[in-house]
Amino acid sequence: MTLRADDLIDRRRLRRKLTFWRVVAFAVAALGIAALAAWFWGDEVGTAADHIARVKIDGTITEDEDLIERLEKIRKSDRVKGVILSINSPGGTTAGGESIYDEVRKLAADKPVVAQVGTLAASAGYMIASAADHIVARKSSIVGSIGVLIQFPDVTGLMDKIGVKLEEVKSAPLKAEPSPFNATTEEERAMVRKLIMDSYDWFVGIVSERRHLSRDQVLALADGSIFTGRQALANKLIDEVGGEDEAVAWLGTKGVDAKLKVIEWKDGGSGGWLFSKALTRTVARALGLPEESGAVLEEIGADRLFLDGLVSVWHP
Repeated sequence: MTLRADDLIDRRRLRRKLTFWRVVAFAVAALGIAALAAWFWGDEVGTAADHIARVKIDGTITEDEDLIERLEKIRKSDRVKGVILSINSPGGTTAGGESIYDEVRKLAADKPVVAQVGTLAASAGYMIASAADHIVARKSSIVGSIGVLIQFPDVTGLMDKIGVKLEEVKSAPLKAEPSPFNATTEEERAMVRKLIMDSYDWFVGIVSERRHLSRDQVLALADGSIFTGRQALANKLIDEVGGEDEAVAWLGTKGVDAKLKVIEWKDGGSGGWLFSKALTRTVARALGLPEESGAVLEEIGADRLFLDGLVSVWHP
């Protein structure tokens, strides 16, 4: 049967349409595979070549499972030849600082690690920096605030004003003390001070060990004082004044090719700790602000309002 000219034209159009949709389907499939790869391998995508890994440690420090996992992946990656810890933090919980400190020490056993301080590396932030093999800071960076504290409110005056009384039955006088609902006794203060001084003693010990200073030298600096980068260099709390260029140059002295690209290993964004981006977004919503305001809340340190227990943090 002979095809009419119109039928031939229709078939050609249909063929073109099929070709177009096949191309679209292929492109969608390729994007899907790329998305799955990003989901499965996360930070490893785009790091197939030898490189220097940059890890940012910003804001208030807590026990961050995502960061610990990222450092573990970096340690196991054959493509990472050196690591730069980019630190800008006022500190945070003592346990959070300890967990990251321990993970950095594991990493430093396998690869050279340098800490590069931006605006601030205080308290637990400095604790983490001291885990690196070398510390670089700007001349005007803020470094130090070696110490531990615990803070709790006293709302007894407010309770008296509004006529609220607290009734409690407990197993022993020091149970759940100190409490914001009772005036603190000398026994309670003594208990808390023992807690603080034990962690402080540990903090001083690691600074002494990592910075090759005597205990007396560290104690003279560990009164909570903060220092500029230049002062910190004079006090041997850092090794060099500078930025990322100096950090890369130091890695070069440890056998790392200084011409390697510096690639940031980023947070997967899944959270995993109390003061995550999800929390700050929730706080923003509770305040009637757009969710994007959560980033602003992080910047102004609102997440620090929720810290509990022993903290190593500098409060400007």
